Amino acid sequence: MLLSKLLSGIEYTDKIFDQEISSVTCDSRKTRSGCAFICIKGEHFDGHDLAIDALGKGASAIIVERDINIRGQIIVDNTRFAYGKMCDNFYGNPSAKLKTIGFTGTNGKTTSTMLVKNALMSCGKLCGLIGTIENQIGDKKMFTNKTTPDAADLFYLLDEMANEHCSYCVMEVSSHSLAQDRLSDFVFDISVFTNLTGDHLDYHGNMEEYYQAKKRLFLRSKVGIINIDDEYGLRLAGELSDREIITYSANSCSADFYAKDVCYHSGGADFSLVCGDVSAKVRFPMPGKFSVYNALSAAAVLLTSGVSLSKTAALLSAEQDVPGRSEVIASTEKFTVIRDYAHTVDGILNVLSAVKEIVSGRLVAVFGCGGDRDKTKRPKMGEAAVKYADFVVVTSDNPRMEDADSIIDEIMPSVEGSGVPFKRITNRLEAIKWTIDNAEAGDTIVLLGKGHEDYQIIGTEKFPFDEKKIVTEYIN
Repeated sequence: MLLSKLLSGIEYTDKIFDQEISSVTCDSRKTRSGCAFICIKGEHFDGHDLAIDALGKGASAIIVERDINIRGQIIVDNTRFAYGKMCDNFYGNPSAKLKTIGFTGTNGKTTSTMLVKNALMSCGKLCGLIGTIENQIGDKKMFTNKTTPDAADLFYLLDEMANEHCSYCVMEVSSHSLAQDRLSDFVFDISVFTNLTGDHLDYHGNMEEYYQAKKRLFLRSKVGIINIDDEYGLRLAGELSDREIITYSANSCSADFYAKDVCYHSGGADFSLVCGDVSAKVRFPMPGKFSVYNALSAAAVLLTSGVSLSKTAALLSAEQDVPGRSEVIASTEKFTVIRDYAHTVDGILNVLSAVKEIVSGRLVAVFGCGGDRDKTKRPKMGEAAVKYADFVVVTSDNPRMEDADSIIDEIMPSVEGSGVPFKRITNRLEAIKWTIDNAEAGDTIVLLGKGHEDYQIIGTEKFPFDEKKIVTEYIN
């Protein structure tokens, strides 16, 4: 693509030498002859320091935020925005060819996006998915390692979806991607706010900055769908009163869509989905109040997209398959093992409170906290675990560059002072084995934190660690 077309929609200084550009990247390892290299200043290094190296590898254009006095430089106000916009341009603006639905919030994004994607597919709409567990184009599944991909990967995926004639793309939108302008000026047809609780404060600094990052999604959306039972959601709806906003609730009949006559049971949750003067019965096959919110967010999207109320209720009542979300991975005559991705205070409370209602014996929680992440939530996660669990096993969970025992030390005070029996086992594999070996009749064991993840990050390395496989093989 010609450089002039690649820069369409971006303000820049300096005259350019128009030429064909072979690729766009901000990764020096992917620099190739004829590419455009975008210099982005990150947390740990500054891409501007690699500009000369990129020229040496054959880069034809260097996009910078400041004058570094090198051949081929093009100065822009924001290289992060420029990177996203250039990637969008490079792939022919694929986002404009799809109806795009974005979900943001601390919890519920993965389940809700999968509910919507599967429902649209059942309605005969070919659909793509971009999310935490995997990316999908129709029935084709692809690996992912970020909730919202790097701009080059994101727009490549959108282009592939358009080429495969997808009508929709449903995606999880992380606060990091919004704060980092990874989406450029991408406009969503529908955006959904699920909730906001403490997480990622190691990056955002405080809840206000975290909220403001999430809010940015709705400033680039045609329609906003918001959970007004959440205090931040209620605030967001008020601050966006000049835009098209649709609300949902499990508590208030003032919302556009709401649940009433909710009945929780071991097989899930039954409720009436109300829309104006009409309603339909939903038998959602996932337990807990948080599952009702996931169902409501998906229902709001489907109804807004033109799916009938009766069809929406039927789709949500069908069996759902969301890997690593309240997923039963083993069930013996003696005990049951569930895995869940819950790695926030609110996530742990949601999962354990839901499971607590259906256990016949002890509820045993196995959990840890991630390294190089928000340290303030560690004791709070301990408090959340002991609130509902009858026994807790404190272990490691992706310690990364931190010492695993030091992380556990920060969790333990809230556990030791609770009166709930506990066991401390640093090695997560040994913790799982010990918990199974010491299970009592009727126990329900909940492995928290990893969910669908099939690895453990220790130092800078990823080691294979698939809890579903580990549990199955150990029991056998």
